[in-house]
Amino acid sequence: MFILPYSMLTTYATVYMFQLGLSERQIGLITSVGLVLQIFTSFISGYLTDRMGRRRALLYYDLLSWSVPALIWALSQNFWYFLIAALCNSFLRVPTTAWYCLLVEDTDPNNRSIVFRILQFIGVIGGLFAPLGGLLVSHYTLVPAMRIMYAVFFVSLTVMFFARNFATHETEIGMRKRRESTAVNLKDTFQEYIDAIKTILTNRALLMVFGVYICFNFQITMQNTYLSLYLVEALRLNDALIAIFPALSSVAMLALMFFVIPRFQESKAYRYMIWGFLLAMTSKIILIIASPGQVTPVVFSTMLAAAGTIIANPYLEAAVANSIDDEQRAKIFSILQVLVLLCISPSGIVGGWTYTIDSRLPFILIILSFATSIALMLLLIRIKRNDASQSDQSATSF
Repeated sequence: MFILPYSMLTTYATVYMFQLGLSERQIGLITSVGLVLQIFTSFISGYLTDRMGRRRALLYYDLLSWSVPALIWALSQNFWYFLIAALCNSFLRVPTTAWYCLLVEDTDPNNRSIVFRILQFIGVIGGLFAPLGGLLVSHYTLVPAMRIMYAVFFVSLTVMFFARNFATHETEIGMRKRRESTAVNLKDTFQEYIDAIKTILTNRALLMVFGVYICFNFQITMQNTYLSLYLVEALRLNDALIAIFPALSSVAMLALMFFVIPRFQESKAYRYMIWGFLLAMTSKIILIIASPGQVTPVVFSTMLAAAGTIIANPYLEAAVANSIDDEQRAKIFSILQVLVLLCISPSGIVGGWTYTIDSRLPFILIILSFATSIALMLLLIRIKRNDASQSDQSATSF
């Protein structure tokens, strides 16, 4: 109920803003303002998730950060509408933390990559419906079609939020943290955050995983902001045509999920992540060397990017989840979100500035982020091997 309408409209979100009169720099500014505000909401998300409980925080802040902006987007007329919507949408970091905790806390660590892959499967199925957005755009033109899709999005996700709240239950840790938080004062809460930061800084493997996670989110932000604009403006593809690419991406993902990924071994997760990053990086190289009007390179790039994402993302999410202790999960994950946002919040302005210089530059930055991720993964593998070797030596000595 969330992903189906979202997959229809997300391809056109930036182009919608552009056709309502916003410049590339204004679009980048809105992205960066939203990300900067999310730094604050990320920092308080752990506290709110523990204080309110996972389910309540999820319901209340999903309504604020998604339902309200969806309605504003449907009615938007100019820059200020989008800015207000970005302000409300910035609170999405609270339900992100709450949903993450609700999802993994009662799940066996060995099953977490499977859980994230199931969620990814749902997202892939949603991508198959993206061409419906293209049909609406071709029939009504872009702006009226987007208003219809945002209105449908508002109704669908609002109903979903209440239905999900009714169907789920609070986790065991969530119930305990809610009881404990009522007896904790502000000073104690601040100390808990300090302890969580110390835990992150003293764990090399955790730092490497977080570094990869930050790079991955950086490229997602850049791609979501400028890919559709690049396809329409630089490669001169038809507005309605670009909705086909998410569907192609979903087809490629489904093929991999059914015929390739079941043969993967959990013990080789880090290697699979590196291969996923390499495929995604190659997809962007193909994109920036494609000539205007050529569809075949874009199709090939889309399928490679899909393959890289379906291979790497679930293992990365599971690696992050398994690196965090349950007792500190909400606060450490909220700190991770802050670190992510501190690093990617300039991406909107930087992307807008580089796009005006050369439309390929944002994608070169994406390529560099994948290269950095691969380097960090190689360091992480070395750290894990050294730790395992030291453990074996200690056991032998004992």
